[in-house]
Amino acid sequence: MSLARRLASQSSLIFGARLGGAGLVFLVQALIARFWGADLLGEYLIVNATVNLVAVVMPLGFQTVGTYFAAEYRARGDRRQFTAFLMRCYGHVLAALVILLIGAPFLLGLIGQGNSVLAEHLVPVVLLAFATAIVYVNSALLVGLKRPFAGFFADTLFRPLVLIAAFFAGLGLVGPTAGFSLMLWAVAIGYVAVSLVQFVFVVTSLSRIDDRVAVRPAEHSRWWRFAAPWVLISLASDFFFDIDLLLLSHSLSREELAIFGVCTRVFSLVSFGVAAVYAVTLPDIFESEANADRPAFHRKIGEANVVATVIALALFAAVAVAGPFALMLFGPGFTAGALPLAILCLALVVRSMMGPASMVLSIHDRPWASLPAVALGLGALCVGNAVLVPSMGLIGAALAALAAISLWSFGLWLIALRTAELDVSILQWFRTRRATAVAAE
Repeated sequence: MSLARRLASQSSLIFGARLGGAGLVFLVQALIARFWGADLLGEYLIVNATVNLVAVVMPLGFQTVGTYFAAEYRARGDRRQFTAFLMRCYGHVLAALVILLIGAPFLLGLIGQGNSVLAEHLVPVVLLAFATAIVYVNSALLVGLKRPFAGFFADTLFRPLVLIAAFFAGLGLVGPTAGFSLMLWAVAIGYVAVSLVQFVFVVTSLSRIDDRVAVRPAEHSRWWRFAAPWVLISLASDFFFDIDLLLLSHSLSREELAIFGVCTRVFSLVSFGVAAVYAVTLPDIFESEANADRPAFHRKIGEANVVATVIALALFAAVAVAGPFALMLFGPGFTAGALPLAILCLALVVRSMMGPASMVLSIHDRPWASLPAVALGLGALCVGNAVLVPSMGLIGAALAALAAISLWSFGLWLIALRTAELDVSILQWFRTRRATAVAAE
């Protein structure tokens, strides 16, 4: 099936739900800025960034490999092994919940955040992190069990619906501060309920796995070998801007932080369009590698990179034109984020051109090889923020992120080229085309 037809099937529905949900989140953030002010929007973005970072750590990386192992055990008919894996995933999250409830107040006080928005709203923040972590695990397992809609819709659609309902509940109270507090409680309780309903789908999906494999010890060491490096990779890549917002919270004002936070959310939305390309082509890429068909592997990687780069360039142009108008929804002051947003979208073009190196390294059983590039990117981000933000403000923050993502992407490409002897950049596509043309002559 062609790429266009794949995008028009299940993936298009998932992408549409993601766009609709992101639109609702965008609307809620605009309403918070309009009704409660940019300061409270900045506080919300700090809470959201913290929740995302904590939630991705709580399962200890098992959510990042959940799809792989769920698909494997389903294909082998190994229900006992899958059940053991499932229990380990949720056990990590429950243990982390207990540790957070007991130790978070002490930790916040230790790092000088005893009076921060996180300390003030600690219980709803922890509950929201717990629900988010459960959804991460649920989603990974359900996708591996071929129930993608049940896997994706909790985060892409129902979480935004809970958020907008919680905002309007808080809006009914007198005073922004009280309304903001009620919103956090409502969204935390609502999302816990969503995560538990989705968990029921996971449990009822156990019947989809045959039980034809003899009893054997749980593969704990194998699970950890795959999951451990992806804790850091997923934390740094999927939540790059959440980390950045926390770093910038000490150097930007709350209003500037709110503006930059909105820019990063728009960037995350448009980048999902590029991620969808690799999600659609991933099964074919895996199949080519499994069959040791190196020419087909290179061709499919190259085609995906070309499509992703074209989409990234189109999105950059669209953001450059429409970005100022979209930012005006938050208030006149938010138009200051137009240029930083365009700079951030340039990073998407760079990332697309360099290709999915982390994925390729994992295919070749070398996920740890990605970590030096991850460290390079985060180090460049810290240095860039320290050097550029004090003098250039929002533009400096955007340039620091662009430099970090560019170095990170280049580092991953170089590591994949040297360790796996694979060029996953867009250049490989041009070389393949040229070789094909020469052979045809």
